Amino acid sequence: MSQNTTRSAFLAGFRQSLPFNLVVIPFALLFGVLAHETGWGVLQAIGMSLAVIAGASQFAALQLINDNAPFIVVVLTGLAVNLRMAMYSASLVPHLGAAPLWQRALAAYALTDQTYGVSLARFTLHPEMSIRERMAFFFGSVLAICPLWYVFTIVGVVAGQAIPPEFGLDFAAPITFIALFAPMLRSLPHLAAAFVSVVASLALSFLPFNLWMIAAACLAMATGALAETLLERRTS
Repeated sequence: MSQNTTRSAFLAGFRQSLPFNLVVIPFALLFGVLAHETGWGVLQAIGMSLAVIAGASQFAALQLINDNAPFIVVVLTGLAVNLRMAMYSASLVPHLGAAPLWQRALAAYALTDQTYGVSLARFTLHPEMSIRERMAFFFGSVLAICPLWYVFTIVGVVAGQAIPPEFGLDFAAPITFIALFAPMLRSLPHLAAAFVSVVASLALSFLPFNLWMIAAACLAMATGALAETLLERRTS
């Protein structure tokens, strides 16, 4: 394995992930602004971004904290929103499972929607990549995404109300998820899970403290697993 090949994989991961910053940056700004409006300072906001590094669950937790929800509800909601990370990890095991433990631990920490999406696409298209190339590509993606998430969280807190509302920064979240996962909704289990999550979210939106997210996530995962099991039985 040449060092040049590993470096090339790292740079490829970095380059391919840069476009996601078009939504990561405003998403981080928005979180910082909302954290400021909640009364948080820079240390509290960046501390959460460093510890959680998951935008959707951070927004959900911040809203619940602002609504004075019970601590257990905040934790459970954050876990429910982030359950997809467990599925991401499972799907990356065939590609990164042979890496040293410390590398896998760092990868688990830095696993986000963006780093997962671009890495899985690359590994699927290039199964001949060695484990060192795959890890280099993944960490190149991390370098392109994560530092800017931290930096612009701080910028959002500092800027606070100075950022005009007409900027419409809340567009970042839905665009990010649409760009990442719409192309992957090609199998019946995926489509079934997506459909159930939408229907359940709308039907259960009356639940307090955003508990509808926990219920919708559980129902969607159960639906996807059931659909996949039924398909395997039909094909076996």
